[in-house]
Amino acid sequence: MALHHKLCHVLGGTFDLPHAETHAVLLPHTIAYNAPAAPAAMARAARALDADDVPARLFELVRDGGAPISLRALGLPGDALERATDQALLNPYWNPRPLERDGIRALFDDAWHGRRPGSTTA
Repeated sequence: MALHHKLCHVLGGTFDLPHAETHAVLLPHTIAYNAPAAPAAMARAARALDADDVPARLFELVRDGGAPISLRALGLPGDALERATDQALLNPYWNPRPLERDGIRALFDDAWHGRRPGSTTA
């Protein structure tokens, strides 16, 4: 959860986004980013959620529970994504998958648009 905590900290601290809602929006995306580097954790989560696609199932739970699913809905302007990416890469926390600029930027883009992880459409 290192990446998740770092990104929520950046968005809350830099852009004053609401704490709980930011966590809800980002969790499916940060899980998707880290999934390839944490297969044992993903297998446990898949069993717990009775789902083959953990990030997608988490996204559905957030959406179906009525929580916001996009950073745009939380008030983050689209032109803030580059700055958020830059901030996220400063002083990185330990994470199972290395933080790569393109990957973090794509994660933010998907979360801003409210896309289901692994989807190319909202």
